Amino acid sequence: PLHIQYALWLRNLFTLNFGESFKDNQPVIGKILERLPVTIKLNILSILLVYMVAIPLGVYSATHSYSFGDHATTLAAFVLFALPIVWAGTMAIVFLGGGDFLYLFPPGGLTSIDYSPDWPLWRRLKDQAWHLFLPVVLLSYGGFAGLSRYMRTGMLEVLGEDFVRTARAKGLSERSVIYKHAFRNSLIPMVTILASILPGLIGGSVIIETIFSIPGLGQLGYEAVLARDYPTVMGLFTVSALLTLVGILLSDILLSVVDPRIAFGRRQS
Repeated sequence: PLHIQYALWLRNLFTLNFGESFKDNQPVIGKILERLPVTIKLNILSILLVYMVAIPLGVYSATHSYSFGDHATTLAAFVLFALPIVWAGTMAIVFLGGGDFLYLFPPGGLTSIDYSPDWPLWRRLKDQAWHLFLPVVLLSYGGFAGLSRYMRTGMLEVLGEDFVRTARAKGLSERSVIYKHAFRNSLIPMVTILASILPGLIGGSVIIETIFSIPGLGQLGYEAVLARDYPTVMGLFTVSALLTLVGILLSDILLSVVDPRIAFGRRQS
């Protein structure tokens, strides 16, 4: 009966029992857990890079609004945003990955051929950083434009508030006004949008992991779609939904950190 099937599906969902892969008869959850750390590492590094670039860019644009620097950074960010990730990844391999020109970075994989777990920690980290540099940059550059605009708009809005004018009237330096009074409040939109960035990066990692032969969830999903491996595809959709919920939860927690009003309301309840 249908209600029995639904009950079994719910039980399997909550126990993360996605069945066996049509491709190799291996448990789907085992294949996902094997590749999940790679995708999480790639996405965490990408999120950190996006915020490390977008926040200073937005602050600069807001404090130098309508200047040549503001227009130049805006133009550069939107040019990057307009570049298709497939084309950018291919060009990166051709020009920087030993295709036809320079060989500054490896064209794929996570480690070198001669990689050994016996290497010193610094050498292992250096090898992984060398392999992850291009994928992380390519996965991140599209977020610079949008996030920097959010940061610019939030900073301009806060700079027009009464408490900022009061701080300036007290004779505080402009640097103190911006970074001690306006900066924290302008971070609220940036924290809120974190919930939508995480699933977007997971979707983009499908392309990056396929181009650079990175054994993550993106590559696993691409291979599963080609092989019509439906249990694996459904398992990946479920994991992506769970990671999206984690992103929303993380966004709410960080929002209570940057917005004192949320923390005060929680203490009063």
